[in-house]
Amino acid sequence: MKKVIYPKIGGPESIQIIESKLETPTKDQVKVRVHRAGINFADLMMRQGLYGSNPDFPFTPGYEISGEIIELGENVYWLKKGQRVIAMTGFGGYSEEVLVESNRIVPIPDSVSFDQAAAMPVTYGTAYHMLVHLGGLKEGDSILIHHAAGGVGTAAAQICKAFGAGLIIGTASEHKKEFVESLGMHFINRDKEDFVEICKTLTEGKGVHQAIDPVAGKHLMRSYIALRNGGKLHCFGASSAVPKEKRSMVAALKMWINTPKFNPLEMMNSNKAVFGVHMGRMDDSTIFENHLSDLGTLMEQGKIDPIIDSIWRFEEVADAQRHIHNRKNKGKVLLDFSPK
Repeated sequence: MKKVIYPKIGGPESIQIIESKLETPTKDQVKVRVHRAGINFADLMMRQGLYGSNPDFPFTPGYEISGEIIELGENVYWLKKGQRVIAMTGFGGYSEEVLVESNRIVPIPDSVSFDQAAAMPVTYGTAYHMLVHLGGLKEGDSILIHHAAGGVGTAAAQICKAFGAGLIIGTASEHKKEFVESLGMHFINRDKEDFVEICKTLTEGKGVHQAIDPVAGKHLMRSYIALRNGGKLHCFGASSAVPKEKRSMVAALKMWINTPKFNPLEMMNSNKAVFGVHMGRMDDSTIFENHLSDLGTLMEQGKIDPIIDSIWRFEEVADAQRHIHNRKNKGKVLLDFSPK
């Protein structure tokens, strides 16, 4: 089989594809033939050595895949060969075959495509965890979504609409304005407009109920200021550390220095909450399973439908990552590992 590896810290040109052989599943594992693997911004940060929770180099990235089961461990009796599944792999998803712990596998119905399935776990799972599980999203709430045209941003917009949110505000580059507005969001040009001022103006000075921020650095405090009393801020990334394809230690250091330290005693006065979210480090698999179950129901009801920006053959993985680096994607980017 073939798999993608990051041999060392570097730009997209450093990515390699190698031949490898997968071991037999342990008693609690499942071997999956991968059809689609999701690309997440975290994968780009890992390649630059800026993520902090990836394995030692060399390693294969990839948090999420969709595919079909080709082999079962002896203790796995509730799944079967040939079954179509989603899996949260943690790492290793950029591969033609992958071994996954059985408790991180969820079957998918025939009505859901491999594309839709691979676009769900990280993006929709993260958005649902933040807005609904932690944030208690309810009808009429006002929500601020940064990177609104990306995978999590588009997922968050659909989830907000499904739950009857009131004002949904999305920040993005100017060339994505029409796309963001087509998703029912009030567009803010992130390069030219003050999102804090606009959030306050649109909410009669109160601020928004929730904000999701994948940028970090000083941007995170501005998102906190945009909240109303009792609001919730969700931090789920640090894109400001990765402005370009090549690693910039200056940008990374600037992000770390400027990321605020929140004082709980001071937060008491405004009743605000700050959550850090990393679905790849979620230990309780039942939370992930419940999220996917709820999201599956919303999909069956026609309330959400993953927006796929593009699908690239895995041999084009470097170009696919450049596409994201250059902020060109509108929705989820996938790698195609299906047999030709």
